Amino acid sequence: MKKSESDYNRFQELLQIVKSFENNFLGFYKKGNKAAGIRLRKNMQMLRAFAKNIRFEVQDMRKNKNLKTTKRKNKDQISIFQ
Repeated sequence: MKKSESDYNRFQELLQIVKSFENNFLGFYKKGNKAAGIRLRKNMQMLRAFAKNIRFEVQDMRKNKNLKTTKRKNKDQISIFQ
């Protein structure tokens, strides 16, 4: 599997996780269903764990220098992605 395909798969996993708790989200916020709120909190905890794993993957990749590095043209340039 190519690196770009695995990156895309991780993004797809994220989208599936978020999409999977759409009903609980709407049930709690639109209908006021308390049980949906409990399930939503569990879903958010799962999302948090997934995000934590992604953070560790990114950190490991940076340590192993598996990322392409690009030089900035202007060091004074401000980016929101720093």
